[in-house]
Amino acid sequence: MILYRISNCRYINDLTGTGARLYGGRWNSEGRSMVYLASSRALAVLEVLVHIQPLVTPANFCIAEVKVPEHSILTLDTTTLPPNWQDASSPAELKQIGNQFIQETRYLMMKVPSAIVPQEYNYLINPWHPDIKKVSIINTHPFSFDDRLI
Repeated sequence: MILYRISNCRYINDLTGTGARLYGGRWNSEGRSMVYLASSRALAVLEVLVHIQPLVTPANFCIAEVKVPEHSILTLDTTTLPPNWQDASSPAELKQIGNQFIQETRYLMMKVPSAIVPQEYNYLINPWHPDIKKVSIINTHPFSFDDRLI
């Protein structure tokens, strides 16, 4: 399976979850490593843009195609999530779910609905899972955001 990641080009090859560990994310607390990937290039774009200040075009970004095994996936859907799961404030309940996922190392990935487009999915990788060695970046290239999106 091929998944997608957009980040600053300096960090595009980093699959250790360092950024999420340093700053936390929707599905993890600060101090917990996690790699966020999207099921499509378009979703990866949206997931970056929701964190960008309006009228500021992100510069020096790259997109990576990441090959992951199609097993060891915990799937969550909207019916299993708390009612406030789409809140922009990143509910604490989601961080608890993600932190537990990381701590248990039972699954390599957790498939979760996007808060932006709930019918689309993001994949969260546990960099501490033994199968992380089966995850590989197969392609990276510069990525420019269309100014009409900003």
